[in-house]
Amino acid sequence: MKTIDLSKTVYEICSADPEAVTIMKELGFKEITNPGMLNTAGRFMTIPKGAAMKKISLTHIKEAFAQKGYEIIE
Repeated sequence: MKTIDLSKTVYEICSADPEAVTIMKELGFKEITNPGMLNTAGRFMTIPKGAAMKKISLTHIKEAFAQKGYEIIE
């Protein structure tokens, strides 16, 4: 089973699993496809921090990853 560790940075998650980029883009994190953004802000930003900044429900994000077969680690 694939996992998403919410304590890891967006950069770490996306580097380990490119599919996560697609899921996050669909959820409204459009900047994630910009390599410059991923390599700068993505190195310190976590999914919960990004969700708060973008005003995207963390529950919605967790559900989207779960529907794609991911186990959420908090």
